[in-house]
Amino acid sequence: MTALAVDVRGLRKRYGGVTAVDGVDLRIRHGEVFGILGPNGAGKSTTVEILQGHRDRDGGEVTVLGADPATAGRAWRSRVGIVWQDESAPAELTVRETVDHFARYYPNPRDPEEVIALVGLEGKASARIKGLSGGQRRRLDVALGVIGGPELLLLDEPTTGFDPAARRQFWELIRRLATEGTTIVLTTHYLEEAEALADRLAVIAGGRVVAEGEPAALRQSLGTGATVEWVEPDGAPRSVRTETPTRTVAELMHRFDGEIPGLRIGRPTLEDVYLRLTGRLDPQQEEAR
Repeated sequence: MTALAVDVRGLRKRYGGVTAVDGVDLRIRHGEVFGILGPNGAGKSTTVEILQGHRDRDGGEVTVLGADPATAGRAWRSRVGIVWQDESAPAELTVRETVDHFARYYPNPRDPEEVIALVGLEGKASARIKGLSGGQRRRLDVALGVIGGPELLLLDEPTTGFDPAARRQFWELIRRLATEGTTIVLTTHYLEEAEALADRLAVIAGGRVVAEGEPAALRQSLGTGATVEWVEPDGAPRSVRTETPTRTVAELMHRFDGEIPGLRIGRPTLEDVYLRLTGRLDPQQEEAR
């Protein structure tokens, strides 16, 4: 076994005249929780589908758990769990029937009752899928992704439709799986989710990886200083982004007699970094923030 669960080099995929993935490189270690961030159309889902072996690539080299997903067989597929963006469970079956049925596809599945409890559906085990809410159906999709006890779990927007409590419960499940040694690749639109779960992140924009690293390291290396906010004597709020916040505060102290009204100093967040990397935040917007 190599140190890498996923090794992607120069991955490319086109749809007609549109380049969806344009030379993506990824190195994901065994046991790592790896987050992939990016706006709609950035190439996240296409990349994950290629890792799953459910979409052909036009170029590049891809190795997942020691095999090429494009040619890997049934034994390899039993080692990979998938949570699709779209629901995959038959509507007429109950939750328990569905999880029991999917467990039979794997040589060493987890206990179905344990998995149902893990995703918070023990109270709905006897309910038909067609009667579940959207969030409950999404929890079932997660259950079907982990029932096989996968070495690698690929999650494409897994908590869409979850309420805040359900999302936190899902995070605990991911942390438990990671503790057990499962490698997890997660695409998400929720920045707080990526920061809470991921050991490392890749930000994809325009089909390319524009930044990669630990969340804290990305904030530190790609954030542009601090934001100092205050309120002018006429009541107008002001803010400035600066690399020297202490100096800015010292200058403000000379202008105000006593306390500086509304003084706040904020460091760059992962959201700031993400918006800047994906071209969603221009300099004028940064000043407004």
